[in-house]
Amino acid sequence: MPDDNPSILSPSILSHVSIGTNDFDRATAFYDRVLATLGCRRVLEHPGAVAYGRAFPEFWVQTPIDGARAAVGNGVPFGFFAASRAEVDAFHAAALDTGARDDGAPGPRPEYGAPYCGGFVRDLDGHKIEAAYWDQAMAAEPGLD
Repeated sequence: MPDDNPSILSPSILSHVSIGTNDFDRATAFYDRVLATLGCRRVLEHPGAVAYGRAFPEFWVQTPIDGARAAVGNGVPFGFFAASRAEVDAFHAAALDTGARDDGAPGPRPEYGAPYCGGFVRDLDGHKIEAAYWDQAMAAEPGLD
């Protein structure tokens, strides 16, 4: 890809990911509230599909194109960057308040790397989602390296 116009390049390694839902209106209301805690918004919309991001359409929620029921992928979590530990907490709280199931309270996860702090939930369709903050101050704490 030419880099003659770097302002159009996303900092993400991925173009996008998509998840299916069996209740589109309920799922988009959930993600409208939960992703707002991380500074994300609706970037694009099509009938039966909404893309979220900060600037680019990176996370799609949609009804399955083939018309079959949406299914949850085992071992397929979706992680979102948070700008602070407070955003991880807000993401987790908003998700639970909006009907998600707790799948791991916010906090350090040294097994994922010394600076990793995350909160995990299952969304309304059962997809595992998380907010993660890489807290460099934690990496400097004794016993966490």
